[in-house]
Amino acid sequence: MNKNEQNRVVAWRLKLLRQADEMPRCVAQTCRHFGLSRKTFYKWKARYKSYGEAGLCDRPRVPQRFPKATPREVVSKILYLRDRYHFGPGRAAAYLKRFHHLTVARSTIHRILIRYGVNRLPANQKRRPMNRPWKRYEKPQPGHRVQIDVKFLERIPGSRKRLYQFTAIDDCTRIRVLKIYDACNQSSAIRFVDEVIRRLPFRVLLVQTDNGSEFQSNFHWHLEENDIRHVYIRPRTPHLNGKVERSHRVDEQEFYQLLDKDGITDDIRLFNDKLREWEDYYNYHRPHGGLKGQTPYERLLAKKHPARVSPKS
Repeated sequence: MNKNEQNRVVAWRLKLLRQADEMPRCVAQTCRHFGLSRKTFYKWKARYKSYGEAGLCDRPRVPQRFPKATPREVVSKILYLRDRYHFGPGRAAAYLKRFHHLTVARSTIHRILIRYGVNRLPANQKRRPMNRPWKRYEKPQPGHRVQIDVKFLERIPGSRKRLYQFTAIDDCTRIRVLKIYDACNQSSAIRFVDEVIRRLPFRVLLVQTDNGSEFQSNFHWHLEENDIRHVYIRPRTPHLNGKVERSHRVDEQEFYQLLDKDGITDDIRLFNDKLREWEDYYNYHRPHGGLKGQTPYERLLAKKHPARVSPKS
């Protein structure tokens, strides 16, 4: 209702009250003439007596109290997750349930984001549209396929030196092994894959990589000597290594953007210690959207794999 309509309503109600005053003891007749109940008439009369003409305006019909409203502290947690990590309703609900033991519906979180005007992500965080529908796939058992790739980190300020993050992720459980090296060559790749074989709590049967120079003949035959099959994806098809590529985006958003790099990049051991803490959090505590809120370690237990179940060894 706009201001002009509100003024017409107030004028009409004021005319009704004045006509009733001019005809004492004829309230019932006045109400019949205007098609109004006496209960509503006396309500308006009491408001006019207390507040004047302002009391004749329509009042908001929303409840004054919301006993089932989401508590403010929960709303603040949701807004913090959105602002700091760009979490959507699904991931925010999973985090609240796991770390705060709070069950909040996705639709409720979505309404809260709309209410505070943060339902749309920044342009650099939006999901790119797909030309054709995609289908999620995964191997049925741990170790049947391990994807390996290299993430090029930013150059160290003031030098030409660069660091490289080698990443291995199991296709079935999403358990990852991470390590930073100061060189991106076959020697680093061989050392990394030996550590992957040692630390993963299951036998690796196949390793999948892109066609980078660090994964060529020496690396290939090293895997074959360990009775591990090595396959390359087709050139210019990084989506075939999609799980490890997507995990690198998670690293960038949830680890590197929040990492205080002062003094860390100069010491590769300290950098690897920080990366190991992030790796443990990813494997043991972080709910995974592709695993329906489970952590990679919980998915491993769900597969009921025997004995060695800790990649920390």
